Amino acid sequence: MTSPDCRRGLALLAAAALLPGCSIISPVPAIELIKAAGGAAHHAVMYGPSQASNTVFHEPMTLSKLCIEYRPDGHIVDFVPALQAELKKHDVDSRVYEAGTPLETCGAWLKYSAAIAWDTTLFGNEYQPYLRQAALTLQTSSGRTLASSQYRLEGLLEAGKWSSTRDKLAPVVTALLTGE
Repeated sequence: MTSPDCRRGLALLAAAALLPGCSIISPVPAIELIKAAGGAAHHAVMYGPSQASNTVFHEPMTLSKLCIEYRPDGHIVDFVPALQAELKKHDVDSRVYEAGTPLETCGAWLKYSAAIAWDTTLFGNEYQPYLRQAALTLQTSSGRTLASSQYRLEGLLEAGKWSSTRDKLAPVVTALLTGE
């Protein structure tokens, strides 16, 4: 036999199940969970890791400093600071010079090209720029190429599309300096 309190609780539970806004077996939480999981997966893909490609590494070298040839046509505000931060992580100091500076100014030069694209983020409605591709070339003051490497956003899902510029450049700088 059941107690009156237990019967009252079961009656309330049954009544709650029949109410449209208070249903315990509503599919809405499951749908919300699926949407959240989809959003998390999308975030993981869009902000995921990047990788270097087309790396050509001619010879191991030990660099403690180099010069970066600045290109104002890059249109990516954080490109050079991200590049310098990654070089610093590898214990390489850098200075930025305008294009056309005599090559003899430095023993090694880092030259780059970059391209951006515009899109809206998930649930966003304003277009924002993001780094779509970058090519880095390390040269001696005589113009001999020591190494080159690229970043390119590829694939159907465009993994890493909204990662920071620094996260995109990190594997490229590592490949440029180490060949890995």
